[in-house]
Amino acid sequence: MNSIQIVVSIVTGAIGIGIGYFIRKNIAEGKINNAENRAKEIVLEAERAAETSKKEMLLEAKEEIHKLRSELDRENRERRNELQRLERRLQQKEETLDRKSENLEKKDEILNKKIKEVAEKKEQINEICQKQLEELERISGLTSEQAKEQLLNDTRKEIKHEAAMMIKEIEQKAKEDGEKKAKEIIAYAIQKCAADHVAETTVSVVALPNDEMKGRIIGREGRNIRALETLTGIDLIIDDTPEAVILSGFDPIRREVARIALEKLIVDGRIHPARIEEMVEKAKKEVNNIMKEEGEQATFETGVHSIHPELIKLLGRLKYRTSYGQNVLKHSIEVSHLAGLMAAELGADVKLAKRAGLLHDIGKAVDHEVEGTHVDIGMDLLKKYKESSEVIHAMSTHHGDYEPQTIEAVLVTAADAMSAARPGARRETLETYIKRLQKLEEIANSSEGVEKSFAIQAGREIRIMVKPDEMSDEDIVCLAREVTKKIESELEYPGQIKVNVIRETRAIEYAK
Repeated sequence: MNSIQIVVSIVTGAIGIGIGYFIRKNIAEGKINNAENRAKEIVLEAERAAETSKKEMLLEAKEEIHKLRSELDRENRERRNELQRLERRLQQKEETLDRKSENLEKKDEILNKKIKEVAEKKEQINEICQKQLEELERISGLTSEQAKEQLLNDTRKEIKHEAAMMIKEIEQKAKEDGEKKAKEIIAYAIQKCAADHVAETTVSVVALPNDEMKGRIIGREGRNIRALETLTGIDLIIDDTPEAVILSGFDPIRREVARIALEKLIVDGRIHPARIEEMVEKAKKEVNNIMKEEGEQATFETGVHSIHPELIKLLGRLKYRTSYGQNVLKHSIEVSHLAGLMAAELGADVKLAKRAGLLHDIGKAVDHEVEGTHVDIGMDLLKKYKESSEVIHAMSTHHGDYEPQTIEAVLVTAADAMSAARPGARRETLETYIKRLQKLEEIANSSEGVEKSFAIQAGREIRIMVKPDEMSDEDIVCLAREVTKKIESELEYPGQIKVNVIRETRAIEYAK
C-alpha cells in the first residue's frame, strides 16, 4: 500500500511538474511575444521621432543657410557701397588735383612774368642809382671813395669825442670816489668828536609841570643841579624856555639816564642830592634793561641766535646811537635782512650774511670810549667774544678797509650801502633827494606835448605821459632823447636815470 502510494505520489508530482513546465513555458512565450511587440513599437516610435528630428534639423539648417546668405548679401552690398564712395572720393581728389595743377601752372606763369618785371626794374634802378651817384659826385665835387673817407673821418671824430666823454666820466668817478673816501675819514672824526653833532642828537628836552620846578631842580646854591650833572655827566640847561629843561651831552646813554632820572624826580617831587643819586642808579638799571631787551629783540627779529650776552647788550646800546640822523640799531637790523635776502637769492650762506649784517656796526656802541675806527673796534669785540672768522671778515669789509674774500662779505657791504644811502635814510640826503625829484619832473614837464610826468624808483626812472593827439610814435623817440640830454646837462645824480615815454590812445564809452 505504501509502495503504491509512493508511486502515485511520484507520478502525480511528475505530472504536476510537467503541467507547471508547460504553463511557465506558455507564460514565458507570451511575455516574449509581448516584449517583441513592445520593442517593435519602440523602434517604430524611435524611427518616427528620428524622422521628425531630421525634418526639424533640416528646417533649422535651411533657416541658418538663409540667414547666412542674407548677411553675406548685406555685407556685399555695404562693401559695394564703400567701394563706390571711395571711387567718388578718388575721382573728386583727382579733379581737385587737376584744378590745383592748373592754378599752379597759371601762378608759375604769373611769377615768371613778375620775375622778369623785377629784373627789368632792378636794371632801371641800377641805372638810376648810377646816374644819381654820378650827379652827386658832380654836385659835391667828391668821388664815392672821397665821400667814404670823409664819413670815416667824421666817425673817427665822433668816436674820439665819445671816448673823451668816457675818460672824463671815469675821471669824475675817480674824483667822486676820492671825495667819498675823504668824507668817510671825516665821518670817523665826527664820530670821535661830538662838537659837530647836530642838536637833535646831542640834546634832550624834559617837560616841567610849571616853572617853579626849575628852582627846585637847581636847589639851594645849585647843589641839586651840580649833583645831577656830576652823577650823569650831562649838562642841564635851564634858561628862559617855559616849562622845559634841556639836557646836553654827547653820550646818548648818559643823556637817556639823566632824562629818566629827572622825570622820576619831577614825578616824585623830593629833589635833593641823596634822592638824585638813588634815582640815577634806578635810571641806569632801567636803561641797562632796555638795552638788553632791545638787543634780544634785534636778535629775535633777524633770526640770529647764540650771540654772546655782552654782544647783545652792545647791540642794545646802538638804540641810543645815531649816524647822520639814522638810528644805528634799526640800520643794523635792516642790513641783516637785506644781506640775508640777497644771500638767499644767490645761494650763499644766509645765516652767516644775516649775522655779519647785524653785527657790522657793533663797534659804534663803544667808539666814543675806545680808540680806533668802529670797524677795528668791532673786529676786536667779535674776536673777544669768540665770533667765527667768517663773520669777522664779512663785517670788516663793509667800508672797504679790507678786501672782501667771500660773497657774504660783498653782500654785507652792499646791504650797508643800500640801507644807509637809500633816500630819506639819513637827514643830509633827504632835502637833496626831494629837490632832485622835483627838478627831474620839471625837466620832463618843460617839453612840448607832455601831459604829466612821474619820478619813480627813488629818482632812478622818470615816466612821461604825452598827449597822443599832439605827438606821434616817432616824436616820442625824439622826446626821450631830448629829455635825456637835458637831464645829463642840468642834473647831478648817482648811477643812471631811465627815461620812459608813454603814448597811448584810449576810447571810453558808458553803457546806460
